Amino acid sequence: MAQFDFLINRPLTVQAFVYPPEEGQQKEIYRGGELNNVTVYASLEKALDENPQINTALIYIGASRAFHSAKEALDARGIKLVTMITEGVPEKDAKRLRKYALEKGKIFNGPSSIGIMSAGECRLGVIGGEFKNLKLCNLYRSGSFGVITKSGGLSNEAMWLCAQNGNGITSAVAIGGDSYPGTDFVTYLQMFENDPETKAVVIVGEVGGTLEEEAADWFGAEKRRIKLIAAIGGTCQDVLPQGMKFGHAGAKEGKKGLGSARSKINALREAGALVPDTFGGLSKAIKQVYLELQATGVILPEPELDEKLLPELPPSVQEIMKQGEVIVEPLIRTTISDDRGEEPRYVGYAASELCEKGYGIEDVIGLLWNKKLPTKEESEIIKRIIMISADHGPAVSGAFGSIIAACAGIDLPQAVSAGMTMIGPRFGGAVTNAGKYFKYGVNEYPNDIPGFLNWMKQNVGPVPGIGHRVKSVKNPDKRVKYLVEYVKNQTTLHTPCLDYALEVEKITTSKKDNLILNVDGTIGCVLVDLDFPEYSLNGFFVLARTIGMIGHWIDQNNQNARLIRLYDYLINYAVKEEREVPVKK
Repeated sequence: MAQFDFLINRPLTVQAFVYPPEEGQQKEIYRGGELNNVTVYASLEKALDENPQINTALIYIGASRAFHSAKEALDARGIKLVTMITEGVPEKDAKRLRKYALEKGKIFNGPSSIGIMSAGECRLGVIGGEFKNLKLCNLYRSGSFGVITKSGGLSNEAMWLCAQNGNGITSAVAIGGDSYPGTDFVTYLQMFENDPETKAVVIVGEVGGTLEEEAADWFGAEKRRIKLIAAIGGTCQDVLPQGMKFGHAGAKEGKKGLGSARSKINALREAGALVPDTFGGLSKAIKQVYLELQATGVILPEPELDEKLLPELPPSVQEIMKQGEVIVEPLIRTTISDDRGEEPRYVGYAASELCEKGYGIEDVIGLLWNKKLPTKEESEIIKRIIMISADHGPAVSGAFGSIIAACAGIDLPQAVSAGMTMIGPRFGGAVTNAGKYFKYGVNEYPNDIPGFLNWMKQNVGPVPGIGHRVKSVKNPDKRVKYLVEYVKNQTTLHTPCLDYALEVEKITTSKKDNLILNVDGTIGCVLVDLDFPEYSLNGFFVLARTIGMIGHWIDQNNQNARLIRLYDYLINYAVKEEREVPVKK
């Protein structure tokens, strides 16, 4: 619709969207190269309050909600026309909407309609096709032919035929191919009869229903100003089993041949319409009527229009790039994944092929975080790091944050992110710094651990990865013990960083027995030894703890947990005694 507005040089037709889930959003619509932002409203009433000029509603919503949306539009003040593209609308709903529109004195077009087109004026829906087709059908200016069809595709075809064999259309209406459309041919025939610009009307009908017979009755009832041309599809029904359906829901012959293509053709011809034997003869029929109307002076010659003066739709950046006419600097660069093919590829490896060949999530982590496939030994280490870090009970700050959020009825992503915000230098966030500073010690103080500790004290503070509130030499952290023993005794990994940290632990625990190498420090050192970048190390803790936080959220929801409020005895109210508020000076 915006492309058509651009073609005929008029402001954007689309004034508002109504879709409650996206209330308040702005939808970007390009009218040529001009960007327009159109507001999404929660209700039609609100949209009309802010845009009182609106007089038409287009229904694009699904079949289950289409009836209520259309009824709301028919009830709305100012709305005169409702057209519905939705397919699969129950026949009962379509009948009710037609009846309701008649009671309201309004028009309901559809269901299953691609829309309505008035050449040089307005486009409602997807009728008319792409921008190039709008030009080929001369839809940028008004012609002399009206078009009414059941089929959306044939409406575009009929408009093209009118442009090639005549001077184009005034308006075209696709009423939809359902059994019970909201409007009929007669409704629009009367409008075309009352429109002095329309000199002839093309109807494209089909087997099934009685709309074409009703059109024939209307046309033959009295002398009409307009000429009528009709093409009826479905004459092949003569040699096919009775009742067979053709594409559209309404395209089926009734009992005793009611609604057959042959009976429709005969009725229209008897009423005075020009009806070719086949659809292929429609071009010739349009040309014949056009020449007759020209010869009698009903259609006057129009000045030639140089189509080169018509605007061209600005090409997209992608189109220009394909033609090699522009260089666009990339906004971002990625070196790990590509989803432009049939499936995502991680550093070149197809995701499904990794699965087929037995690789696991630990290998994907290696690819996406370190851009290389880990060896089998390295994969096993990564897997164990994730497993032993996945959770540390409900009392730690991250899990507790997620639990409180779950008890408050917060959704999963927000509850997990609440726990994630707790990760920092005092909770989990030490993994990166542990790896960073132990690696610094290996490189700068390889044989001088006291010198390293002294440097840390002067420049950093406590050594990240050393110390635990609960665990100690006498009460060791079994996760640390397991990971160290596994890496040292069951793999061939070279571990200079881990070895250095264990030597640091010997000195720190001699001063205080809880200054042990904790799980953050162990993981940081092992990952450095695995050659992961320092800045990626906290990612392992984030990933692992996400598993636990999701588990806690699910657990609380399974229990239908209540909202948590701290008991007074858990709070030290170190505030002043109650006192009177002074008069403000």
